[in-house]
Amino acid sequence: MTVAVVAGGVGAARLLRGLVIAVPAAEVTAIVNVADDEVIHGLAISPDLDTVTYTVAGEIDPERGWGLAGESWVAMDSLRRFTTHTARPDIGWFNLGDRDLGTHLYRTSRLTEGARLSEVTSEIAGSWGLELRLLPVSDDPIATRIESVDHGWLTFQEYFVRHQHGVAVRSVTFEGAEQATPAPGVLAAIADADAVIVAPSNPIVSIGPVLSVPGVRDALIARRSDTVAVSPIVGGKALKGPADRLLVELGHESSVVGVARIYREIAATLVIDESDRHLAPEVEAAGMQCVVAPTIMVDPAAAADLSRVCLGAAK
Repeated sequence: MTVAVVAGGVGAARLLRGLVIAVPAAEVTAIVNVADDEVIHGLAISPDLDTVTYTVAGEIDPERGWGLAGESWVAMDSLRRFTTHTARPDIGWFNLGDRDLGTHLYRTSRLTEGARLSEVTSEIAGSWGLELRLLPVSDDPIATRIESVDHGWLTFQEYFVRHQHGVAVRSVTFEGAEQATPAPGVLAAIADADAVIVAPSNPIVSIGPVLSVPGVRDALIARRSDTVAVSPIVGGKALKGPADRLLVELGHESSVVGVARIYREIAATLVIDESDRHLAPEVEAAGMQCVVAPTIMVDPAAAADLSRVCLGAAK
């Protein structure tokens, strides 16, 4: 059974870790957000692609939920030596572990040589022994920009890391999305898959940028009857990150019903957690079929069970 997954960061990575248990990994294509990408310390960073890679490889740091397990921070400690008596007192706000640096050095060198991001991503995934196909949604640059209430316009990483997503948001835009084209294989993966899953990622800043690339939303609408979304909101809250606050700040409802209203054009079914069972009728009134199941992925086995629920709903 071939499966295409529209993916963002941690929630998508955990679902994919279970999905490659539920079905052969070679049958899975993950279409991943790249609007979080940033050049930091001169290096090309792709946080969502790396989080998926490290998680599926079983090498993610389980405490942080990002970066590699067993990290050291010698390079960052050396960098911060320059924060006191230089023109860059804030240079060390974005952490890169020593092991993680190898990934970014390789990506940067390959992109500088003229390779496409999709090519480099395939090479990195292969180096970790991954059999699933990992695709950036586009090889073209896309950048999430956050208009904050008190700090003006911020890059995504400034919002998410520097300010710890603790600032109020007025609007979100995806620079470059209108001019971007889907990476090779993206539209075919959606069109040809037996099932499509929208992972439990932030609907605004993880899934939103993917849908903003011309052609992707239309491809999903065409597969709506076979597309299942998993709510990242459980009991009105995000399990990780600012999805609940962003939904409210941008005029949505922080609930499975609010998620259904966002996804009803692209997915026929929404999987919600058992704690939200009482809202199933409202999800269906919003225009989606509703499936109730445990959605908190405490380990790969739970993620595999959730993946099987999604695949069953897609059928």
